[in-house]
Amino acid sequence: MRYGVGVDFGTSNSTAAVYDGDRVLLIPLEGDDPIMPSATYIDRDLQTLTGQAAIDRYIQDNTGRTVEMIPEVIGETSAFVEHGDSENPAPVETVTKKIYGLPLTDSGLQGRLFRGTKRLLGDPRVRRLMVFGHPFRLVALITPLLLRIRKALEGQVGGFSEAHLGHPVNFEGRDSLRNTTALQRLAEAYRYAGIRAPHFYPEPIAAAVSYLTANPGVSGRYLLTLDFGGGTLDFCVLQRDGTRFDVVTTYGIALGGDHIDQQLFRVLLFPLLGQGEYWRRRGMDREIETRFPFEDYEALLLNWAVTYTLNQNRYTTPVMERLAQGGPGAEKFQRLNELIQRNLSYVVFQAIKDFKAELSYAERAVLDIPDIDVEITLTRDEFEKIIGDQLGEVAEALDMTLQRAGLAASEIDIVLRTGGSSLIPAVRGLLEARFPTQVVDHDPFTSVAAGLAIANYQGLTFGVQPAERG
Repeated sequence: MRYGVGVDFGTSNSTAAVYDGDRVLLIPLEGDDPIMPSATYIDRDLQTLTGQAAIDRYIQDNTGRTVEMIPEVIGETSAFVEHGDSENPAPVETVTKKIYGLPLTDSGLQGRLFRGTKRLLGDPRVRRLMVFGHPFRLVALITPLLLRIRKALEGQVGGFSEAHLGHPVNFEGRDSLRNTTALQRLAEAYRYAGIRAPHFYPEPIAAAVSYLTANPGVSGRYLLTLDFGGGTLDFCVLQRDGTRFDVVTTYGIALGGDHIDQQLFRVLLFPLLGQGEYWRRRGMDREIETRFPFEDYEALLLNWAVTYTLNQNRYTTPVMERLAQGGPGAEKFQRLNELIQRNLSYVVFQAIKDFKAELSYAERAVLDIPDIDVEITLTRDEFEKIIGDQLGEVAEALDMTLQRAGLAASEIDIVLRTGGSSLIPAVRGLLEARFPTQVVDHDPFTSVAAGLAIANYQGLTFGVQPAERG
């Protein structure tokens, strides 16, 4: 039996599917679940874990661990030292001294976690990342995930050598050649993973293909897709003619659900962790009171994969000093200390994701994080005000898509929303304000993989495929 194969390697999660001309089969990647976290963990022996196991191992290895940063040896100098004198000569000794750089090496680190690597693919400056003294190309960090997906596919349909592979309309970055660079790197990684003939296909178009295949009787000439995932926001406009279609335009920006999660963390939790509080320091001749330097912690708190690096003396000592001073705000620094010492950042972000998902169907939700004694009740209206800037970016990108298509909102017949972040009611409200009767939903987490499998089966193509490097 002939199958079409599709792989959606995402910023946050990955999925895969096959299509036999009649039915789409989603491939189990995490137990029975077709959705697998796009995560890779490499330990000191350079052994690799992928998916949820990678995240679990990262948490296990770093919970409660004190980080000790030691200087990196960047060179050596040698000198001759004479111990004797002219009357009592002695052998000349060669003394070698090491030259140390900045304290960049985490001596107790058990492994490196890589998640969101897709965001780096379009940056030509990021070529290799050091992992325990070994330079790893970005391609090598992605390949284990793709290899796992390929093996899962083979378990369902046997061997295959080609597949349709999803990609965002625009990869993150500012380099003018970021899309070309990213696709070349992805193509190389897929080939190392055993997919010898990768065919790249834009993710929003794949979602539209999936919807049209599942709804063959739907009418309308123009279809617009909004694909709002973990890392990017993508659009496409198709012009239909029966069962055929032409792509009118595509458009995409670097905005995703991860950005919204970080905004919620910033607004809701920073003030509960010590932002804006004061502390007392001993000056030259008196004690002075200044704001606590919370800005030194912000970037690491917002990136859960590296938050564990806060558990080193230069970060923990100020927190403990402020705790010892007591008074107003002390409980906030107790939370910050708990989060750092117990490496709870991943737990916090998972709670934020669940909280955000609940607000997709409830008018009110509670952000409950007992590990750091946080319980915040928020209405959907309050949530939408917090993410107002991000919603504004969605509206601007939608307007730009229509402008590039040369179409008015009234000319669009079907508006398809997909991707996990498209479930936010404010996003649907934004669409319905422009397209009152045209908005439909379609498999927010798996539509792209399904559409890629169908496109592969039907031999659909779009754009120029990256050339294979020799």
